[in-house]
Amino acid sequence: MRAFTQHKGVVAPMDRSNVDTDMIIPKQFLKSIKRSGFGPNLFDELRYLDEGKPDQDCSQRPLNPDFFLNQPRYKSASILLARRNFGCGSSREHAPWALDDYGFRVIIAPSFADIFYNNCFKNGLLPIVLEEEVVDRLFGEVEREEGYRIEVDLDAQVVKTPAGEEFTFEVDPFRKHCLLNGLDDIGVTLEDGDAIKEYEAARRKSAPWLFDSFNG
Repeated sequence: MRAFTQHKGVVAPMDRSNVDTDMIIPKQFLKSIKRSGFGPNLFDELRYLDEGKPDQDCSQRPLNPDFFLNQPRYKSASILLARRNFGCGSSREHAPWALDDYGFRVIIAPSFADIFYNNCFKNGLLPIVLEEEVVDRLFGEVEREEGYRIEVDLDAQVVKTPAGEEFTFEVDPFRKHCLLNGLDDIGVTLEDGDAIKEYEAARRKSAPWLFDSFNG
């Protein structure tokens, strides 16, 4: 998993509440567990004018010109600004996979669905909760200023605007540690690799019959 320390990027506005995981990545595209290749189908039903099908070449599909990701000013966006209860609905981990594969590193919203929020951290995305009033202000600034960029410092837990305003955010210390060091669940386990090997060696000596049975 990619480590996250600091990130500065263009902000794209998803100006609707209760965006569920089926809207983020529709169910017909959940046929792979490779964690990659989902970016072209991110927000598929809103992004295209036709109905998407698995294994379809999205470069040949008609785009919805009114959808924000299809507007030139947001083409290089890597920070998603969203409304309340982002990521609600089913628990599919493909939702953060699709956001990450598209190129987003940060999602800012007043609130997130719990399972989606947890899945973001497990896949290298940083979900940030800011007060609704602050989010409203950011939406206004993004609309007024093309190429609006903000800076996110995970270690300091600060969001900084182009005008120099800073907004602090909370993050669980363990999740913060994992993101700063690029550790998924397997990576966290491997941090204790030596202790695990020592335990297995000691256990093999104290109860060798257990291991002999596994060896036939």
